[in-house]
Amino acid sequence: MSEVVSRGARKVRRGVVSSNKMDKTVVVRMSTTKQHPLYGKTVKASMTLKAHDELGCDIGDTVEIMETRPLSKDKRWRVTRIIEKVK
Repeated sequence: MSEVVSRGARKVRRGVVSSNKMDKTVVVRMSTTKQHPLYGKTVKASMTLKAHDELGCDIGDTVEIMETRPLSKDKRWRVTRIIEKVK
């Protein structure tokens, strides 16, 4: 008997390319704003991820990245599409 095992949904995130100096790798910065739990002030938080890039992104492009298997020590994401090219 073969049992079909379904894979979980992969995470999809949106961010801005902050570096493309590496070969087929881009650094994507994801920025969020949230309120401080006690003081109520709006605080900016950001996170950077390394993603595999076959599409040829430039610095400033808005891209969509998807979680994938580990491709290297730091790369666990890949660029699925370029949402907006930098002008």
